[in-house]
Amino acid sequence: MSNPTALKFGFPNSLIAETATWLVLLRPLQPTLGSLVLVCKEPATAFSALSAQAFQELQTVTKGVETALSALVGYQRINYLMLMMVDRDVHFHVIPRYEGEKSYQNRAFADAGWPGPPALASAVELDAELITKLAADIASAWPKAEPE
Repeated sequence: MSNPTALKFGFPNSLIAETATWLVLLRPLQPTLGSLVLVCKEPATAFSALSAQAFQELQTVTKGVETALSALVGYQRINYLMLMMVDRDVHFHVIPRYEGEKSYQNRAFADAGWPGPPALASAVELDAELITKLAADIASAWPKAEPE
């Protein structure tokens, strides 16, 4: 069962990758192209309450995020925001940053806050079809697990 934060951000339709403790979801409102949400699956409302496994997996998840977004978006910087003011479950907003504009499926995605803080209110809202397509494209750029 998913937590309310994951459901708010479109799980399972927005799912890009999953580990035992984390969900990587596409953000339906895109302040920049490829904006994501990392949602912890553990029942925690404080970062310090996460298990050692969640902290360990966070490294793998962030490597996957950065590899996939680098391939798809070609960002210049990346911001991880842990806001948790409205959605109480532990989660990060991941905002790839770039100067100017990126294009995807004939839609323009400007980084309105560049070079300052991300302008979260200046976002492109994706419809269900575009959420599915962009999530699939990011998932296809996700690094494959190395055989053990």
